[in-house]
Amino acid sequence: MRRRRMQRRIVLLLVVTVFVLAAVIAVSDGVIKKPQVNQPDVEQLSSTGEEQSLRKDGFYTVLVCGTDDGNGGSDTIMLAAVDTENKTVNVVSFPRDTLVNEDWTVKKINSAYNRSGIDGVKEQVEKIGFPVDFYVTVDLKAFIQLVDAIGGVDFEVPINMNYDDPMQNLHIHYTAGMQHLSGQQAMEVVRFRHNNNGGGYPMQDLGRIETQQAFLKTVANKMFSLSSVIKIPEFARIFFDNVKSDLKLGEMIWFGNQLLEIGTDNISFSTLPGAPADVYGGSYYVLDPEACLALLNTSFNPYNEALTMADMNIRTAG
Repeated sequence: MRRRRMQRRIVLLLVVTVFVLAAVIAVSDGVIKKPQVNQPDVEQLSSTGEEQSLRKDGFYTVLVCGTDDGNGGSDTIMLAAVDTENKTVNVVSFPRDTLVNEDWTVKKINSAYNRSGIDGVKEQVEKIGFPVDFYVTVDLKAFIQLVDAIGGVDFEVPINMNYDDPMQNLHIHYTAGMQHLSGQQAMEVVRFRHNNNGGGYPMQDLGRIETQQAFLKTVANKMFSLSSVIKIPEFARIFFDNVKSDLKLGEMIWFGNQLLEIGTDNISFSTLPGAPADVYGGSYYVLDPEACLALLNTSFNPYNEALTMADMNIRTAG
């Protein structure tokens, strides 16, 4: 169970590259189509009395969910806000133990996939208050294959890692510092949470999220720099075998082109504000409603009007 849980988390590292791959794969194919979102029927009046759309132009939110080929739930959950007008991408991680406002025995967001698949995860993210336009699910196998396909990556391992689980044939041994990692090695580094002696990241899951986000940007940088077309067939196979989405291929190509223009320097990462706590008979990540609302309106609100606490449904320890 622990191994599956750890594996599911690292799948998120493919997501920023997914749309770029779609653009590269379909260069000779392709139909490029701007995604259409459900626009509210009501228009609002601006301060000058003119009608304006309730939604921001060129602003999209994409839910990213990592899967493990049907062997369980998903605790790899991120939301990406792509602002094509201001040329920015913001990505927020939802910790797997995030407390949700449900009457479930285990009230964690990573239980939602087991209960009702990607629709269940989307429902919980939107209950917290973050609107979702589209989703992308990525299978674990694609992570190792992609890192190997780009020739591995040079990555600054943040801490010494010494972990062994003979029952799972899992052995993670790396020294802090710059390392050249293959796909398998990269998976081990981003799966790491603690050492055999219990040491490791001061806050295990949050520390691992930071490493995963840093690794994601490293992979994205290398993908953006690729120029050889010889890799296109391999990328295509990885992409089509392991990615599912409600976006059509032409829409993914459009997103890919936008991301190529935005560039990795304008991609920012954060984690949903909150703190670990022992509540409701278990260990949870309890959200800070006011901080979540501030993050939402700063980076993830697709509407022209600010959202309020009334738009959020966050369960707290109280």
